[in-house]
Amino acid sequence: MPPLSPSPSSLPSPSTRESVVAALRAAGCVFAEDEAELILAAARTQEELATLVGRRAGGLPLELVVGWAEFRGLRIAVEPGVFVPRRRTEFLVEQALAQVPDASVVVDLCCGSGAVGAALATALGQVEVHAADIDPAAVRCARRNVGAVGGRVHEGDLFAALPDELRGRIDILAANVPYVPTGEVGLLPAEARDHEPLVALDGGADGLDVLRRVAAEASRWLAPGGCLLVETSERQAAAAVDAFTTGGLRVRLAVSEELYAHVVVGVRP
Repeated sequence: MPPLSPSPSSLPSPSTRESVVAALRAAGCVFAEDEAELILAAARTQEELATLVGRRAGGLPLELVVGWAEFRGLRIAVEPGVFVPRRRTEFLVEQALAQVPDASVVVDLCCGSGAVGAALATALGQVEVHAADIDPAAVRCARRNVGAVGGRVHEGDLFAALPDELRGRIDILAANVPYVPTGEVGLLPAEARDHEPLVALDGGADGLDVLRRVAAEASRWLAPGGCLLVETSERQAAAAVDAFTTGGLRVRLAVSEELYAHVVVGVRP
């Protein structure tokens, strides 16, 4: 839940606010004023404030500094070593809700923080939600977010992590798989390259190794009319569509120019 508004006596002085903004601006933070407000709200003491400002100035992503990321209006808990949800992935959630607005069983595969599962559960209301990831740190973090909406989180490699009872029952299978080609991981922004787990970024030689594995097996887990949704890049979209078709799914590609997001949607006939 968002923190309560601070009382007037606890508000930072203008000089404190200005010094935080100055420190962030000197560190190269483009949105120093906005970031300062979030850091000031997160800090409970002057000592903690100094620590948080130092972490951000040292290059730690803002979301990891304050301990949460905003995703579809929710505060998603994040922690070091866990993939931080991106705003463009909100488009995947929108496509899922448009495709199956009455979904009753939802799975967030390669869940990271569990942001997608939590957002879907919040939008759908009474729904059975499962999330899974191979990374223990992600599973711990997802349990905070998905657990808060009544969901269950499982640890393991893709479908092997899921309860067998889900076979043929999943209405929405959201899989935010890693899709950066191995040779391009080193070209990512430092905030991702240095602070997020490689398993959440590296998708193999052409970036589609995990996507192909998910597409090949998804139809066995989807309910009739259920859909698989995977985010990819513009360059990889055609090959991703082919993988979905090979997996026996009816496919469409959804694109958001505003968010520069490409989502492949596959429906089990």
